[in-house]
Amino acid sequence: MGPRPERRSRLSPPASVPRRPEPRPPGVPNPGDLVLLDGRASVQFGGDRALWLRVSSIGDRPTYDGWVWLTGYAINPTTGEALARREVFAQIAGLQINPKPADPSGTARRTTRRRGV
Repeated sequence: MGPRPERRSRLSPPASVPRRPEPRPPGVPNPGDLVLLDGRASVQFGGDRALWLRVSSIGDRPTYDGWVWLTGYAINPTTGEALARREVFAQIAGLQINPKPADPSGTARRTTRRRGV
């Protein structure tokens, strides 16, 4: 049994405090959202380098005000197939968010997983 709290040394570390998630700024997509990244989000996606990204997570690293780290999968817009995993730094005001599409049949689409992807 360790020292009682009232007898703790002033040099001992403070008791751990539960970490609260910081609120997200408005306009940040949720995991599962499909986001168009083009020149409005960042100059690296300007012109023919625009891409659709299915967001899997939002980074918690500190960034400049109005910017966000997104992790997700680049999506082929014609087939809806995931092409590559990407981590991008983009301006929140330039994101064009499309929410998750509702499946009209009511059943989830089956996905296949490949090894090493």
